[in-house]
Amino acid sequence: MHRTVIFILLTTLYIKYVVSEEFCSIERDECSDENKKSRYLFYDVNSPEGFNLRRDVYIRFAVFAYHLHKSPKQNLNNFKLVLPPWPNLYHWRTKMSTYMYIPWSHFFDLSSLQSFAPVIEMYQFFDEIGIRYGEINIDEVYILQHFEDMFKSGRFEDKMEIQKCNKDFFTTFYHYDNITSNNIKCLSFHGHTSQLSKILEQSNARTILFDHAEVALHDRFGDRVYWQARRSMRFNKKLVKIAAEYRQQYLNSSDEKDSTILQPNWKDDKPGRNAVGGPYLGVHLRRRDFAWGRPKDVPDIENAAKQIRALLVKLNLDVAFVATDASQTEYEELRQLLEPDFTVLKYTPSKTVKQVHKAGGIAIIDQIICAHARYFVGTHESTFSFRIQEEREILGFPVETTFNRLCGSDSDGKCDGPSKWTIVY
Repeated sequence: MHRTVIFILLTTLYIKYVVSEEFCSIERDECSDENKKSRYLFYDVNSPEGFNLRRDVYIRFAVFAYHLHKSPKQNLNNFKLVLPPWPNLYHWRTKMSTYMYIPWSHFFDLSSLQSFAPVIEMYQFFDEIGIRYGEINIDEVYILQHFEDMFKSGRFEDKMEIQKCNKDFFTTFYHYDNITSNNIKCLSFHGHTSQLSKILEQSNARTILFDHAEVALHDRFGDRVYWQARRSMRFNKKLVKIAAEYRQQYLNSSDEKDSTILQPNWKDDKPGRNAVGGPYLGVHLRRRDFAWGRPKDVPDIENAAKQIRALLVKLNLDVAFVATDASQTEYEELRQLLEPDFTVLKYTPSKTVKQVHKAGGIAIIDQIICAHARYFVGTHESTFSFRIQEEREILGFPVETTFNRLCGSDSDGKCDGPSKWTIVY
């Protein structure tokens, strides 16, 4: 009898805590004034797109939200950007039933992202509107698509227009069963992300979703605001720690030795190119679809080994750290072609790291390690390599140690280097 009374009392206290501390209810007028006034901007990306392209689309919309927040118009400056939870991405090669609804804080420092733009996680949106399990009807959904006539005429002018859907387009609503909409339209679009503000300005909707957001272009790619958004994308501290421990144990590398110390707050970082990097060569060797889809730009294993060997000799280094999606057989072939003259390493996560940080976290660990190398060489037109180059720009490496690529097998080791998108403060 006494146990039953105690259980009921504890349950009542728990429910009261959850309702009062974690949720607000608009219907019961329990939300803060700020949350009552907030409007919510959602975006999503075409399902097959990979991790690093999605990071790029985030920057486009974070910059968009940054400018909205600074707008003098009251119906624009109250928008919050809701971060799309990470789904199970195709190239992670995991079971499709796992890795759903991964929050951004799993991979990135959320407080750092929020110091640039008004962004929130999906679960925070649920909390703010007081609904976590009930049905959510998004007021307006726009599925972005390309103008078909632009590709026929070759005239790529900035414009947008509600049109019939080019394909059987649909939105997944992030695979949530309780999110839907009664108002879905296809928006033929060509131009910069900021053009979408015209939709927001003309609408009274509180929740608006732009799907296939990769169609919208950067406003000013590579300018100061772009780099502010990019610099704010600090990684989850646990991932940084794992990478630092690996560098220390296997690569004789640390931020103190390598002159790669960043300030705790990205806003306090000072411009400069004083980074030295750890005593190893960082290599990103993309294989799989690049190997058969871009044979002129991507070397086979034998040619990759020749180029890596030449760089190690030139740089007077003994160790190459390789981030790659190559099969274990290909990796062993690469290693055997370089050893015993040189040491070849790659990061092999423990079972715990795999379970806790998942494929996206492992990719970030690889990128961190490559970013801290004395010299980096990547794969042509790979967004994975591009993200590493950006990290090295943020760390302050000399340009010539960062913007380098492996050449295709038929190029005799000579090819044009990648575009140099250098940092702006």
